[in-house]
Amino acid sequence: MVDSVPVDSVSFDQLFREARTFSYFLPKPVAPATLQAIHELLKWGPTATNAQPGHFLFLVSPASRERLKPALSTGNLAKTMAAPVTVVVAEDLQFHETLATKFPHGNAQAWFDGQPALIAETARRSSSLQGAYFILAARALGLDCGPMSGFDATQVDKEFFPDGRYRANFLINLGYGDRSRLHARLPRLTFDEACQIL
Repeated sequence: MVDSVPVDSVSFDQLFREARTFSYFLPKPVAPATLQAIHELLKWGPTATNAQPGHFLFLVSPASRERLKPALSTGNLAKTMAAPVTVVVAEDLQFHETLATKFPHGNAQAWFDGQPALIAETARRSSSLQGAYFILAARALGLDCGPMSGFDATQVDKEFFPDGRYRANFLINLGYGDRSRLHARLPRLTFDEACQIL
């Protein structure tokens, strides 16, 4: 492996500077192989103790989206029903049971056994990281994303994860964005507003 070097300016634009949050997508399907390719990239991102608690449920069929519909807020309803794919980014509350394989350097499972608060905190934090890696992986593959809250997570869990192993974190609408329907970009905080160096 060669030493890490900065990516080119085009990549910075695609991943960050020109990337947008999309509410409207072109009527173009996303191939299952592309969904697999997203995971093949995002899985390399770091998580606590290599826990990898992220679980990604791809809602592609109209029937699966109808099951999600009652849990959506009014503002997210139309755009979600029209998106080519909606992803439920969830967390696996049993991630620690496979740590012997994922983190073989010690008995990491023992750190979590009988610690439901630690399990929940680790699952939420690391699945959120994996959701962010998902967005960057999708953008790197030429897709666009519309991540969102604005849904009843309890209702989603009841409908899609009734056994309690997984718990919904947030949603991402996914596809090829319709740039003709974008609003002006909202402002971002400056370095001085958002950061400190001590």
